Amino acid sequence: MGYEWIALIIFVITYLGIIFTRLPWVNIDRPSAAFFGAVSMVLFGVLSFEEAMMAIDFYTITLLLGMMIVIASLQSDGLFNYLTEKSMKLIRNQRRLLSYVVWLTGIGSAFLVNDAVVLMFTPIVITICRTSGLNPIPYLIAEILASNVGSVMTITGNPQNMLIGIHSNLSYGEFMMYLLPISLIGMFIITYFIRWYFKTEFSTVKAITLPAEKFSYRLDSLRFSVPIFLGVVLMFFLGKMLNLSISLISLAGASLIIIFGHIKPRRIIDKVDWVLILFFASLFIVVKGFEKSGWMSYFTNAIGNEPDILGILKIHGLSLIGSQIVSNVPFTLLMLPIIKIDSYTLWWLSLASASTLAGNATIIGAIANLIVIESARKYGIRIKFWDFTKPAFMLTSITFLISMLVLYFWSFIMKCYNIF
Repeated sequence: MGYEWIALIIFVITYLGIIFTRLPWVNIDRPSAAFFGAVSMVLFGVLSFEEAMMAIDFYTITLLLGMMIVIASLQSDGLFNYLTEKSMKLIRNQRRLLSYVVWLTGIGSAFLVNDAVVLMFTPIVITICRTSGLNPIPYLIAEILASNVGSVMTITGNPQNMLIGIHSNLSYGEFMMYLLPISLIGMFIITYFIRWYFKTEFSTVKAITLPAEKFSYRLDSLRFSVPIFLGVVLMFFLGKMLNLSISLISLAGASLIIIFGHIKPRRIIDKVDWVLILFFASLFIVVKGFEKSGWMSYFTNAIGNEPDILGILKIHGLSLIGSQIVSNVPFTLLMLPIIKIDSYTLWWLSLASASTLAGNATIIGAIANLIVIESARKYGIRIKFWDFTKPAFMLTSITFLISMLVLYFWSFIMKCYNIF
């Protein structure tokens, strides 16, 4: 059997492992499936050990690592607790609470990675809802939807955008300029969509009751960590002009926040999701082995050769289906070599927007969804699959339409100025 068939078998087994980790009777998880696939690609001779190491995109890995350290510090310092406490006087009723949840989650997800934002913010939302006698489910669903829609706008919004940002060579500012309208319009729609879908929850005005216990945060430490974080974001925008990679900027910010923060460095480093980093590194190797085998050539014509509305539609359709099967990060990794064939700016932007928005369609579409669902379950709140999917799929359809219209508008501008 040639290595081409071996690579195909390993690839299929790996992605089946990623898909079926959701079955309770299967003793496997996504990182272990990817790790098995990576080792197998080397063990069975599809890739040499040197080729496997070269396949790992360390620019993406280090960007992810740097952001994880910065986020872990802000989480330990209680940034979201502080912001919520200072904003409670403005959140007078449940309608304002919904707007607060949507916009804080959305904007926060754009710059702090959406998975981390929902992990920090979910307990706060539940606490406020329970203190005020509100049903937390509409607000938690709004939080999930906003975390994905808000994260569309920047390279650091989610892991798949980091992958696309590194490989597309788009600057942080360019990426945000193109995709910002999709996020802003999307978050505006989420607020009114949730109010419409859960009519009984918002038909009358209900006052918000402040929790008896104060939210915990470390103000002395926030005075150091927040300015460093803001400095990192500023440097992201200036990085291309200063010839600095966003990976290096994130690592520099991480090193400063560890040195000048008031929390022991070990506690911060322990909060880094090393399993996710292993997952990324392993998938890079698996996809490289599949690409080397030649099977990828069968998919390269799926999108087309012209940056037009049909190509945008195809990427959105593939993203919607693929993200529900394997989740949006593994899907994006698989798409990278395909998009790289044409490397139109429009295709990269379409993949970033579509793969992220597609994560909203079902509970299993994105990791952020599962984080909120599992966190809520610890508080005795159960969000059933169809209770989430019915409103979420409707909202996803609306945001997909917005995404395609905005990207089609940009394609028209790009054609006028011949910048694809």
